[in-house]
This record gives sequence, C-alpha cells and structure tokens, in this order.
Amino acid sequence: MTGSTGGHPGLPDWLQPVAEAVDRIEAEHLTRFVPPEGADVRRGAVLMLFGEGERGGELLLTERAHDMRSHPGQVSFPGGALDPGEGVVEAALREAEEEVGVVPSSVEVFGELPELWLPPSNFAVTPVLGWWREPGRVDVVSRAEVHAIHHAPIEELLDPEHRVTVRHPRGYRSPGFLIGPENDVILWGFTGGIIARLFDFLGWTRPWDDTRVRDLPEYMLAGDSPAQRAARSGMLDIEEPEGRQGGPS
Repeated sequence: MTGSTGGHPGLPDWLQPVAEAVDRIEAEHLTRFVPPEGADVRRGAVLMLFGEGERGGELLLTERAHDMRSHPGQVSFPGGALDPGEGVVEAALREAEEEVGVVPSSVEVFGELPELWLPPSNFAVTPVLGWWREPGRVDVVSRAEVHAIHHAPIEELLDPEHRVTVRHPRGYRSPGFLIGPENDVILWGFTGGIIARLFDFLGWTRPWDDTRVRDLPEYMLAGDSPAQRAARSGMLDIEEPEGRQGGPS
C-alpha cells in the first residue's frame, strides 16, 4: 500500500482528494436530479472501489453480459437494490461480493457520495466510496450476468485520448471513456457520468475533444426500453438502473 501523509489515515496520498471531497460535494455537482423531498423512492447502492495496480490508482468496474435483456454490455460499478433492513454500505459490499467476489473485510469504506435519483425508475442510488485495502482475487461469478471485470487505471481514464462523447442512435449524447486492454470498451451512462463529474469536481479533468464521437455498438442497443430511452433523453449521463432485478447500473 502506498503511504499516506494526508488527513485520512490509511488512504494513499492520491486518494486523499477524493476523501476530502466527500464533505463538500453535493448531488447537484453530479446530476441535476435528486430525490424529491418526502418521495417514496426505491433505494440502491453501488460500490465505487478504488484500488492500486501497476499503473497506480484504479477503479473496479464490471461489464454486463452482452446478451442480457436490458443494459447489455453496460459498464458499471458493482451494486444493486437494498435488501430489507439493509443500509447502503452493507448493500454495496454485499453486491460486490456476490457479483465478482470482493471480500467485504478487504474494503475500507471512507465515505458516500450524495444520493442520486433516476426518475424513470424512481430509484435513489448512493455511491459508496471504498479503498481496497487488501486486494484479492476477483472473478466473474455468473457468466449470465457479467461479461468481464475491468481494473480501470485513473491515469487512463484521465487521458484525453480515452475521452469521447457517446452517441445513441436516437440522438442522446453523454460523456464517455474508452477502457479495457484494447481501449475499445465504452463506459458511459450513469457510471460514466458519475466518474466524469467527480473528476470535474476534483479538478482532475484534462482538456479533451468533446467533438470526438463514438456510436454505441449494436449489442448495447438490444432491449432498449422506453424507460431507458427516457432516462437517456432526460438525463444524458444517467441510465435506468438494472443491477439485481432493478438495481443500479
């Protein structure tokens, strides 16, 4: 583990700005949609898990199976709906363990981002921030649900050459990233939007050419429901959640 001299003991220096941002960041910095006061919403959580690899800091992401009924090929954080009596931290850690085998005790949770609302599905999603203190082996638990696991280096996500504007055939556009060993996997939607706007808030974003457009591949367009289209059209960087039968994606 990289040593830390910052204000959050146990976290590496490069992760300190993220931890320090927790007390300052508001939902409006990440999206223009927040749960209406007093609304009866469905709640979910995702684990934004930071680790350290050969190229420094990285994020753990999953790529959904390409033949799923909804959100095929979508790149996302592990996550899903809260079980009865469960908190967001418990749910995020449980989902990460169920989806890819992350051992909950290996993760140091250091904060939560504001709850984000997805109007088409009335889902309120809390991103839980974790430091992978003791990284272990992760595997695709179910090939029917997960196509691949990606350890996306922060440096690669910040590289302007890997930033694109993603275009849906119906005209919707959103900020995106090209990830994977060949940088040919598209990260966009809800997850891409959170990452892009968090980087903006931290002042990490480097100038990039937003006129570089990538169209979504055909496999990502299967099962494109009216609710999903509404999510893209109204929120641009937010997808209707899927996860565990209606969890975040």
